[in-house]
Amino acid sequence: MAWFKREKKGIITSTEDKKEAPDGLWNKCPNCKKPLHYAEQVENKYVCHYCGYHLRIGSKEYFSILFDDNTFTELNANLKSGDPLDFEDTKKYTERLEESYAKTGLNDALRSAYGKLNGHDIVIACMDFSFIGGSMGSVVGEKIARAIDYSIKNKVPFLLISKSGGARMMEAAFSLMQMAKTSAKLALLSKAKIPYISLLTDPTTGGVTASYAMLGDINISEPGALIGFAGPRVIKETIKKDLPKGFQTAEFVQEHGFLDFIVDRREMKNKLFTFLKLMDN
Repeated sequence: MAWFKREKKGIITSTEDKKEAPDGLWNKCPNCKKPLHYAEQVENKYVCHYCGYHLRIGSKEYFSILFDDNTFTELNANLKSGDPLDFEDTKKYTERLEESYAKTGLNDALRSAYGKLNGHDIVIACMDFSFIGGSMGSVVGEKIARAIDYSIKNKVPFLLISKSGGARMMEAAFSLMQMAKTSAKLALLSKAKIPYISLLTDPTTGGVTASYAMLGDINISEPGALIGFAGPRVIKETIKKDLPKGFQTAEFVQEHGFLDFIVDRREMKNKLFTFLKLMDN
């Protein structure tokens, strides 16, 4: 039909010839809703250049931002969760794990690696929210423990990037024990006088907030990150009062003394290097 055709030279003449943009090339800022090109996101450290909103990213992106030339050696990469409780709700835990392996290409909700940050040796452990909500299971706790052991053995500073919904319910007490396990390991790190920096990102909640995320020699966060233990709705229903404006944002948490610094991701690498030099001295 003629009115669906375009005859002008250089313009697609039929909707059948139209080419779609490749998946992942563009997305929308969750805050200001403006379109973001992937190449611009990478260049701007995954921060919206319109409103400064910090997009949620995982270990792959954080490693590329922080490690010099994106060069690092991963630690304990092949650890995977078992199913000691034979847990089954709407589906078996083992099925949920298999789906997560296939969807994310990850073996669990945390990766750890060692390399250099502005020429300074460092071990970085980073959580991945895309793997079952970044939940803390036995593998997450074990990989943190082993990364701390590596830091102690080699006298290398330790950075842990938290992004989690809390404990992994499918592992019950096995998950909750990781709070004590990681806290004990961090006590050994402190005893060895090796710096530990905790970076809290959006969101950091539940048992992760109640353990290793808040135990840093320096606790820092990205702007606007959600940080808390229970969710705002649960707290409001419990205390039967309206919550303050900005409740559980990084800015609110810092104002009440639980954070030392809020650092823009685009400045993060240099700020971390400054902290490491100060703690070395």
